[in-house]
Amino acid sequence: MTFFNFNPSDLMSFYLTLFRVSIVLFLMPFFGGNSIPNPVKAALTLVLTLGIWQHVHFDGSLMPASPYNIALMILGELVLGLVLGISVHVMFAAIQTGGNLIGVQMGFSMVNVLDPVTGVNEAVTAHFLYMCAILVFLSINGHLYLMSAMVESFKYIPPGQIFISSTLSSQIFTISKDLFVLAVKVASPIIATIFVVDLGLALISKMAPQMNVLMLGFPLKILAGFFVLSMVFTVLALFVGEFVADLPQYLLSIIKAGSPPDLPISN
Repeated sequence: MTFFNFNPSDLMSFYLTLFRVSIVLFLMPFFGGNSIPNPVKAALTLVLTLGIWQHVHFDGSLMPASPYNIALMILGELVLGLVLGISVHVMFAAIQTGGNLIGVQMGFSMVNVLDPVTGVNEAVTAHFLYMCAILVFLSINGHLYLMSAMVESFKYIPPGQIFISSTLSSQIFTISKDLFVLAVKVASPIIATIFVVDLGLALISKMAPQMNVLMLGFPLKILAGFFVLSMVFTVLALFVGEFVADLPQYLLSIIKAGSPPDLPISN
């Protein structure tokens, strides 16, 4: 049944497209926080959905016959949107985690700032590295790669047709594993430097027991930490650049893992 030449299957495909687009957008670090007003987020999400929806193919035979089937379709879009969004968010989460490790090593574990994006307190070093990573990510058009991958996902996975396979599940576990690996890579230069400083202070305490090594250690660790932190910027830019360079292929592998096996892909 159609009303004013509008097919109910079109309405269903619009809602499913809206679910996927909104989840991916709201998981973007610079978009999903509190720094952008909610009406602006809703308007941008609606505009992108309308632009993508015009080119989306939704088979009328897939129209759900019960609320249970509708819930399954929405759940599938939720899973795909979460995987795509978290795949990018994991890099920024790793940088924040690495920044927290750096803050602990430098003695800044109690020096916190309020992150205006997430609205939570975090170490000043974590917030600083996080903002630097966002600037690099935007400057090399990383957000455009993510938008392109989201649009490409509708070609491989039409609305309501995600295929939950073992390959897709393994991709999700790989994302969780990469979080800790990337965090250690970000924090490893300063962790190694502070370890050398601690080793030197231990030798000084043995050679000159009369010296107050505890009072000497605080400013020395902070000085060494800032010195290494000033050189981490180049490494951080290279790290984000390599991530963005691999991002299209990485996201495409995730999308193909959730694609229905019998779906013909049109160019």
